[in-house]
Amino acid sequence: MISDFNKKNNPKRKGQNIRKVRYGKPTQSKRKRPSALETAKLFDRIPTPQKLSDQQLGSGELISAEVLAKSSARSFSRNENENSSNYTRRSDYQPKKSSHHKSESTVRITFLGGLNEIGKNITLFECDDDMFLLDCGMAFPDGDMLGVDLVIPDFTYLERNKDKIKGVVLTHGHEDHIGAIPYLLKKMNIPIYGTALTLGLVESKLKEHNLRSKAKLNVVKAGQRIKLGRIAIEFIHVNHSIPDSVGLAIHTSAGTIVHTGDFKIDCTPTTGGMIDLSRFAEIGKQGVLALMADSTNAERPGYTMTEQKIGHTFDMLFKEAENSRIIIATFASNLGRIQQILNCAHKYGRKVAFSGRSMINNMTIASELGYVDVPDGLVIDIDMLGQYTKDQVVLITTGSQGEPMSALSRMAYSDHRKVEVGPEDYIIISANPIPGNEKMVSTVVNELMKHGCKIASESMYEVHVSGHACQEELKIIQGLTKPKYFIPVHGEQKHLVKHANLAMEMGMPRQNIFIGDIGNVIELSKNSIKQLPSVPAGKVLVDGLGVGDVGSIVLRDRKHLGQDGLIVVVVTLDSATGQISAGPDIVSRGFVYVRESEPLMEEAREAVIRALDDCDHQGIHEWSVIKNNIRDELSRVLYDKTRRSPMILPIIMEV
Repeated sequence: MISDFNKKNNPKRKGQNIRKVRYGKPTQSKRKRPSALETAKLFDRIPTPQKLSDQQLGSGELISAEVLAKSSARSFSRNENENSSNYTRRSDYQPKKSSHHKSESTVRITFLGGLNEIGKNITLFECDDDMFLLDCGMAFPDGDMLGVDLVIPDFTYLERNKDKIKGVVLTHGHEDHIGAIPYLLKKMNIPIYGTALTLGLVESKLKEHNLRSKAKLNVVKAGQRIKLGRIAIEFIHVNHSIPDSVGLAIHTSAGTIVHTGDFKIDCTPTTGGMIDLSRFAEIGKQGVLALMADSTNAERPGYTMTEQKIGHTFDMLFKEAENSRIIIATFASNLGRIQQILNCAHKYGRKVAFSGRSMINNMTIASELGYVDVPDGLVIDIDMLGQYTKDQVVLITTGSQGEPMSALSRMAYSDHRKVEVGPEDYIIISANPIPGNEKMVSTVVNELMKHGCKIASESMYEVHVSGHACQEELKIIQGLTKPKYFIPVHGEQKHLVKHANLAMEMGMPRQNIFIGDIGNVIELSKNSIKQLPSVPAGKVLVDGLGVGDVGSIVLRDRKHLGQDGLIVVVVTLDSATGQISAGPDIVSRGFVYVRESEPLMEEAREAVIRALDDCDHQGIHEWSVIKNNIRDELSRVLYDKTRRSPMILPIIMEV
């Protein structure tokens, strides 16, 4: 504060580097500073608002909610009852630009994922040549991504700018927001900021990839603030289906951007307090340049049901299943839901076992950090299920989305090593199918019913509530923040468009709304919003240990193999004469059963011989040309006979 004022008003000190700040510790100035009282009097006469002092807002330093509350005043004020050095300023102040500065500050937002898709959320913010990443998630593969394990963002643009990126800020611990972090850290080692539970889940992932020792994990709390370069990021408590979720207020020289993260408004949450609506409102009064809000439930009218409602449903189902073993499939990250199951089990005198790797890992982390309350003696190992009657146990498992390798799917197909389901099992699927997973969930339910299990799902009972805001909640956030510009995020095109329509219903001009796509870049200032040229972005497929080595051509071949099968042609040629020494032998995989199709295989061999003779008569000796001729001739014969086009793989050897 003092150095800024002196630099402006003392001609002898103009252009002099008065002090440098690192981690909030200023070095000593060579000249004597004015006293606090003198400074206060000067500021009373010349109220020059500025951003928060470097002592309060050092690089990576946390600032408490108390400081944030003080910073909302429009200009310096002196409180005679406090120490005269405690002056605070508007947190969203835009500094005046002198004639030698550029005319207007801007902030750039680059969308690398999370738009026009469910999952893979990742956004890059840039202001004053400083960058930070918001979330770094993965997505589950589509049905046509055969053999692919997961999908992560394309990091090409981030690698080009890795020297500018100050850190990764995480909103919560769901896979679609943290799942790609290990793959990012393999390319660039940048600090990560998140709440305790979020970083606990990240740490577990990093250990699997042998990255924990190198990672820079920084725990923050809602109400605190960090500074990454010249960008200040404030964490705001929100409700979601996983504890420790936060939204953000991103304070830049161009203005304040509010990002809700995944959220809903729950007045009676099972864990943590209610969403901090008062802070959103306070920031709205100070002025919000842009609002970026979760659009997942933008098509659903009304309000999202409170999580407390599920507890009443579980209580009713536990009574109904008093003579059965209860198996509940839910998201491993929904700790509030799991806590309610534990409470019901304890109430009805049942023991609880967990099945599924992610379920066990998450419960271990949550228990260690104190996010779940487990009564003594309640939880047993799954190997001990045989020591209790079925009406004495509850099994909490993964597989609510019908994933082929999940615990519930293995039970349905009698492939689980420790659990065999039957008529005495009451199975509760406490989740809603993610778009695209409906068929898999239906298949698993059908298989469970074949075993005689009784099923209770979201469509029959209130055993699931969403973690995302419905239309009225979205309107509340819009009304509280009063943004100049609006950018719907997190959802498919239909969700983004519907959310934009809601904003327009509340008076937002259409020209102030941006509906983006992956790769889009926008530039915001106080007076404009414009789209810049797109950057490289998209999907990188992970298959086993391979990252990015499976592309569109490989997927096309896999699809081809899955649809029409494979024909392998093996032939040996004499290197001196070019004549056939052995073969051709025809091998069929996934095309026809050879023993029942001998006439077709004979015609295939004759077609190969014709192709080889034709090449010999034309003096063709290049193997690539010979293989193409074999492939073309054989493909024509097989299509004429079967109307199928298998993949044909010729193998030529010389002796």
